[in-house]
Amino acid sequence: MDQSLLETLRVVALPTKTNFRGITLREVALFKGEYGWGEFSPFLEYDYKESAPWLMCAIEAATKPSPKLYRTSVKVNGTIPALNNPADIERIVDSFPGVQTFKVKVGENLAEDIARLATVRSLRPKAKLRIDVNGNWSVQEAVTYLRAIYENIGALEYVEQPCGTVDELRELKEKLKVDIKIAGDEVLRKTSDPFAVDLNGAIDILMLKVQPLGGIARAHKLAEHHKLPVVISSALESAVGINYGLQLAASFPEMDFDCGLGTGSLLSANVADLPIVNGEIQITEVKPDFAGLEVAPERYEWWKNRVMKTAELL
Repeated sequence: MDQSLLETLRVVALPTKTNFRGITLREVALFKGEYGWGEFSPFLEYDYKESAPWLMCAIEAATKPSPKLYRTSVKVNGTIPALNNPADIERIVDSFPGVQTFKVKVGENLAEDIARLATVRSLRPKAKLRIDVNGNWSVQEAVTYLRAIYENIGALEYVEQPCGTVDELRELKEKLKVDIKIAGDEVLRKTSDPFAVDLNGAIDILMLKVQPLGGIARAHKLAEHHKLPVVISSALESAVGINYGLQLAASFPEMDFDCGLGTGSLLSANVADLPIVNGEIQITEVKPDFAGLEVAPERYEWWKNRVMKTAELL
């Protein structure tokens, strides 16, 4: 990694509006190159090897020109964390103005999952619903729970990562008697070689996340390799990372799904504003405002060391 990039390093801590995957403060490292700001924000528990594609993406964003874009804004879905209080759910739903699709986190308690989905459906009756299980179900649980959700809520646009492994997803598709679309997320980005995994017969839709998959160029190569419809999603990034995800989404000639790039609405502070207008976010040149967001010196050193250790693997 170029030393001049490291010299521009800034690290911020962005508070979330609610607990999201156990996170109430999202730490993000940013650095600036010839083509703007890049974001490096693997979750704190990730080791250097798993963090390497995230750094590849950040370097690409800062040092390479943008790809050809086919649109200037991207339609996004709303993301609903595993909340159970209807008032909290309504507050989150309202933070996604004009959005026509909601992704609801499920997987820990079926009754609470169904109640959460019913609340979202009552608030936005015409919106499409998709669920994200994060691989938490066994095959038998997935069969049972998906049938219960369909009976109580109705059809879903798709279910994201209902089971953890490719073999389990393949078995699930064989056992499901109804046509339920399955999107794969962790099954791609958590594997040591995302090009080597055989997704045939396991998933219908490929979830692409620009940072975990190593940047825009590599994400396109993965899409071409696996030959599946794609949807773009985020990893709870700052506005810098989200804007790069928007560019990935806009770099596909066709995008048939609303993208999971509205997660800035889950943060109570950010380095820039990317407002959702009529269910879409405009792609822009993000100029971060760091005021009041930068971390303490010891956290800065922790992130600087993490960047340098991860760079050794590139």
